[in-house]
Amino acid sequence: MTVTELILADLLYMTGLGMTMLFLFVKSRLPRRKTALIFAGTGLALMALEVGLTCAFSVDLVVRLYSVAVYLPSFTVAFLLSRYRGWRLLYQLLSAVLFCFLIQHIGGIVFYLSGQRTWVLWLTLLILTPPTLWLLHRHLCPRVFRALEELRQGWAMICVWLMVYGLIVLFVFPGYVGIDWVTTVVKPMFSLLMVGFYCVLLLLFTSVRRETEARHHAQLTELSLSALRSRMEAVQTVEEAVRIERHDLRHRFRAIAELVAQGENQEALAFIGAARTQLEERKPVHWCRPPVLDAVFSTYFSQAQRKDIQVDARIALAEPLPVAEAELAIVFSNALENAIHACMRLPEERRALRCRAISHPSLMFECSNPYAGEVRFDGDGLPVSPRPGHGIGSHSIAAFCRKHGASYHYTAENGQFTLCIIL
Repeated sequence: MTVTELILADLLYMTGLGMTMLFLFVKSRLPRRKTALIFAGTGLALMALEVGLTCAFSVDLVVRLYSVAVYLPSFTVAFLLSRYRGWRLLYQLLSAVLFCFLIQHIGGIVFYLSGQRTWVLWLTLLILTPPTLWLLHRHLCPRVFRALEELRQGWAMICVWLMVYGLIVLFVFPGYVGIDWVTTVVKPMFSLLMVGFYCVLLLLFTSVRRETEARHHAQLTELSLSALRSRMEAVQTVEEAVRIERHDLRHRFRAIAELVAQGENQEALAFIGAARTQLEERKPVHWCRPPVLDAVFSTYFSQAQRKDIQVDARIALAEPLPVAEAELAIVFSNALENAIHACMRLPEERRALRCRAISHPSLMFECSNPYAGEVRFDGDGLPVSPRPGHGIGSHSIAAFCRKHGASYHYTAENGQFTLCIIL
C-alpha cells in the first residue's frame, strides 16, 4: 500500500469512526434510529467526497481541506440534531474529536514501532475501536448526558482546553503520527495529557452528580416534613375545635331537650342541623390515601383558597404508587406552586385552579389554570420564564419524566395553561 493509499484509508476510517462517536456523544432531539440513519448517511457522503477529491486532485488537498470538508458538515448535522446549544454542544463535538484522535495516535505509535507495517496499523485500529466505543456507550456518554443536565456553568473553560488541544494537533503539528518521529512523539503526548484532563472531568461530573442527588434527597425530605407538618397542624386545629364542640355538647343537649319539652320541634331540628353543619365544617378533608401526597394537596389547595383561588380538584390516588411517593410530591408541588403564582397575577374573579389525578390504569396528572400575557416554549416543550431564577420547577418536572420514562405536555390555549403528565 502506497503512502497516498494509506493516508486516504486512514482518513476514511477516521471519518466513519468520528461520525460514530458523534452519534454516541450527541443527545439528539429525534428518535435514536432516525438519528443513527442520519449520521450514517452523512458519514458515507463525506467518505465519498474524500475519495472523489483524491481521485480528482490529490490526497494532500483532502488533508488540507479536511477541517472544512469533513468537520464543518458533520458539526452542522450535530448542531441540527442536538438538544443542546452553545458551549455544551461544542463540548460534545470536541469530545468525539478527542477520542477519535486518541485511537488514531495509538495506532500510529504501534505502526511506527513495528517498522511501518500496514497490517499492524489496521490490526491495532480494529482491536482498539470496539472496546473504546463500548466504553463510551456504556460508561462515559451516560455520565456526560447527566452532567449536561446538571452542570450549568464551566463548559466554556472546558471547551477552551479541548479547542487548544485540537488546534495543536491539527495545525501546529500537521503531520501524521507514524510517518515521522517528531509527530509520533508530540501528538500522542498531547493526547495523553487530554485523557488525564478528561479523567479529572469525570471525577468532577461524579462529584456534581452526588451533590445533586444529595440536594434532591434533602429537598424530598424537607418537602415531606413540611407537608406532613402542615397537615398535622391542620389536624390539631380540627381536634381542638372538636374538643371544644364536645365540651359544649352537653349544653346543646340541654337546649334541645328544653325545646322538645316545650313542643318546639321545628326549632329543635333547626338547632340540631346548625350544630351538625358546624361540626362538618371542622372535619379535615382528605384528598388521597398516600399520606405525603394528601398533605401536599391539602397544603396547596388550602393556600389557593386563602388567596381567593377557586379550586376544582378530583384526586384518585391509591397505594401502591408506580414511583416513590416523595418524588411525586415534588412534581405535584412544583406544578401547583406554578399554577398558584400564575393565578396571583390575575384579578380575583378569574383565579381558578383545576387539578385531576388518577393512579389506575396508569398514573395521570393534569393541572390547569388561567394565565395573563404570552407563554413561550423552548425546544423541549417547556415554558420559558422571562424572569431570572424562575422556571426551575418545570425543569424538575421534565427531569422526573425522563428518569421514569413518563411523558409531559404543556399547552397554552384560549387563556388556559395546562400541564399533563402520563406515567
